[in-house]
This record gives sequence, structure tokens and C-alpha cells, in this order.
Amino acid sequence: MNLWEQNVRKVEPYIPGEQPKNKNVIKLNTNENPFPPSPRVEKLIKEFESDKLRLYPDTDSTVLVDALAERYGVNTNQIFVGVGSDDVLAMAFLTFFNSDKPVIFPDITYSFYDVWCDVYRIPYQTKPLKDDFTIDVNDYICENGGIVIPNPNAPTGVLESVEMFEEILKANPQSIVIVDEAYIDFGGKSCLELIEKYDNLLVVQTFSKSRSMAGARIGFAFGNEKLIKFMNDVKFSINSYTMNWVTQLTGAESVKDEEYFRKTTKEIIAVREYSKERLASLGFTFTDSMSNFIFASHKTVDAKIIFEKLKERNIFVRYWNKPRISNYLRITVGTREQMDAMFACLEEILA
Repeated sequence: MNLWEQNVRKVEPYIPGEQPKNKNVIKLNTNENPFPPSPRVEKLIKEFESDKLRLYPDTDSTVLVDALAERYGVNTNQIFVGVGSDDVLAMAFLTFFNSDKPVIFPDITYSFYDVWCDVYRIPYQTKPLKDDFTIDVNDYICENGGIVIPNPNAPTGVLESVEMFEEILKANPQSIVIVDEAYIDFGGKSCLELIEKYDNLLVVQTFSKSRSMAGARIGFAFGNEKLIKFMNDVKFSINSYTMNWVTQLTGAESVKDEEYFRKTTKEIIAVREYSKERLASLGFTFTDSMSNFIFASHKTVDAKIIFEKLKERNIFVRYWNKPRISNYLRITVGTREQMDAMFACLEEILA
């Protein structure tokens, strides 16, 4: 080992879903929205004056924050924006999780949480989900340095109630509680209503799923104005210009197109429920997902075999060789046509 390597911060990085180079595939492995962004987004991009790019972007992302404040009925000083919800969450971990006590989150959950803990040297503990992949509230009524829970959870798709989160908040006034709502728009109820009641709550959402803008990288959070100020202080100590002009402006246009947002999320929910019926008829069991994906296991055929055989047919789903979930596939809800093509292949594989 070279001497300088002794001072390198070494971590095992997060591994995202595979991004195939071949475009002739059905891509159901990264929970992207199968529909394009709002037509208002396309219009703005076509009309955008490129000369504006010679100027630094607005550090406060005012046009985007104003649009979010109006859409969600909160004050602008209760909103934090970042480059995707990953950026927002990473900034929250860096800002709030500085105790010697461990941060706690589920054992089956978004696999970036432990990576952020490692890179920021944050102690953490995982709490096992119950056999039905739901949370045991009692696991979170304990001494801790912070709590983070996705709702619906990933990769299980299981939705917990706002009442459950309020119980956790009541029991942990000394800790920041982060509710990661990346998938909340596909049938769940947000914890946003609780931010006025609990000053230690941070609710994080994203444009990547329900607003079809994963490639734009827009995430946002709601919380008490003091929480938001602390996060911005840390953010501006690292980089004041994190979100470019095009992203800010297209994000605002997306938020303003409520009709398109509701139409596309409604269609995804409909295809999800149809897909559950088709999967059940093929011998799969699954959680009652309230997200834009289904977490499914076949009764007789190993998940890894199905994963590999689908990939041979240019259909990509997500598989993890991890304890408790090694016989499950996470299947993104695509268009009706994409899902039917996958079901036709599954019929061949399972025959």
C-alpha cells in the first residue's frame, strides 16, 4: 500500500440498477416512469435561451421553490431542494446525524442509507422488518441518533400509516426523523401534514418517479424552517450552485401541470393493479405495493433464474442476492404494453 492511501476515505459505494447500453430493451429495473415529462417541460426546453447558461444559476432556486410552496401549501422557508432526493438525503445525513448514538433504519430498505453512514462515519443500526415486511414501531422507541424510514418502503413497496410515523415522532423528540417519500404519489398519504406539529420531522420527495424527471435530478424536502436553514447552511458550505437553470425552470413547469401529473400517476396505479393480477395468475406472491413497482417471489422457481432468463430476452428487472430478499424480484411498473411483453416471457420461462 502506498503511504498516501493510509489517509484515503474508503467506502463500499452504492450500486444502482443496471443501465443497459442496448436501447432495444424493456427496462423495468430502476423504477423510472414510463411516460415522458409534462408537455410544459418539453416546451420550456425548446424555448430555453442558451445564453442564460453563461450566468450562474439562482442559488435559492426561487422559481422552483415558489412553485413547490404553492403546490403543497407551505412557506418557501420550509422547503429544501437538491440534485435528486439522494442529494437531499445525503445533505440531511451530514447535517443532522452527528451524535455518537446510532442512526436507525430498517434492515430491508433503500441501500444508500448505510453507504452515507459509512462515508460520513455515522454509527448506525438496522431494525428487522416483520415477516410481512412491515415495521415494528417498538423497534424505533429507543435511544438513537436519528431515524430514517422510506414510505412506501423500497424495495418492498409496503406503505405505513401517517399515524405510525406520528407515534415514532412522539417517542423521539430528541432525534431528527426522516421520512423518505420517493414513491408516495402512487397511492400513499404523505406525512407532510405533520411538519407543523413536529419540528424534528423532515419529509423528502423527488421528481424522479411520479414526475418522470429522473434525468433532471430534482429532489426536495419539507420541514421546520430551522431544519431547512441548517441544511442550507451545510449545502452552501459545499457548493452554492448545485441546481442549474434548466433544471430549476423545468421543475417549476412540471409542478404547475397538475392535470398531467394526476393523469400519469393514475395510469401507473391502474397498470400496477392489473400487473398484480397477472403475476398472481402465474404463481407469484407479492406485497401489496403502493409504489410504482412490485416486489414479487415465485412459489416454485428461483428469483435469480427468472431474473437471468428475463435478461436473456432483453427484459431487465432488479434482483439482490441479500438475506431475506434473495428470492424476490423488484419489477418496475411500465406501460401496459411493456408489462404484457414481460408476462408473455414469464409464461415461457415458467412453462
